[in-house]
Amino acid sequence: MKITPLAFDSMGTRSMATYVETKDVGVLIDPSVSLATRRYNLPPHPVEFARMDKHWELIKSYAKKAAVLIVTHYHYDHHNPWEPEIYRDKILLMKHPTEKINQSQRKRASFFLKQLADLPKSLQFSDSEEFRFGDTLLRFSPPVFHGTNPRLGYVTEVLIDDGRGYRAIHTSDVEGPAIDDQLQFILENKPDLVILDGPLTYMLGFRYSAQHLNQSIKNMVKLIDGGVEDLVIDHHFMRDLKYLDRIKEVYEFADEKGCKVESAAEYVGQPIEMFEAKRRDLYRVQPVEELKGKVDFKKLIP
Repeated sequence: MKITPLAFDSMGTRSMATYVETKDVGVLIDPSVSLATRRYNLPPHPVEFARMDKHWELIKSYAKKAAVLIVTHYHYDHHNPWEPEIYRDKILLMKHPTEKINQSQRKRASFFLKQLADLPKSLQFSDSEEFRFGDTLLRFSPPVFHGTNPRLGYVTEVLIDDGRGYRAIHTSDVEGPAIDDQLQFILENKPDLVILDGPLTYMLGFRYSAQHLNQSIKNMVKLIDGGVEDLVIDHHFMRDLKYLDRIKEVYEFADEKGCKVESAAEYVGQPIEMFEAKRRDLYRVQPVEELKGKVDFKKLIP
């Protein structure tokens, strides 16, 4: 199995777009990319827009290669309803649009389905389902919280088993994992590699409690102790400049167990470029006028 993270927060954009290739099939998970509309009361810097455009072109190129496209939920950093052509003649496996979903995502899912029309080769709802392509198994979790409660809706986690003894899980937006059912899907499927949406520590004390951080740390330790060999922690977690200090216990335990813990950028051998977290620095080094009226910021809202 070859796993290629395409666009992640550690690479400069909001995304968890990942391409997985087995001997049977090419799978593209969450083909989209976005930016934070405001951070430090600043809009995205032109450097961020340039990176987003680069990532979107890369995602589209991999969409052409993939036979299967997966949408784990309906935030815009995980699906792009404005360019539905990437789904033409593809097998689309998507989060159920009306069950275990909040009002915002329900509306977005409805709009997405209208945009898709008859473009996909086939379209199936993936919650709790399994799909086989030759020896390759795709197994989806039941819907789990986007974060620590249902306010932002639900997501599906995805297992890819290549049928040759290697398993990987893409968690989507679990922001932790701090919740038992988010963790249990991973543990019961015994993956070798986990691409994990890590704790929401850049909002610690505001939208993310110390209690949930502590539970997430305990749960990551359980994953490592359960046999995970590679733990890629990214997305929400890589919006915090202090990320290394937030989960010291995880890094230390991983060293003891021989588990590799890294960002998506590090996994693919790229430098960490946390543009959103460093937005103030971008403006200080390259001052620009505000971009009001030049960008449709609604398309950037996750």
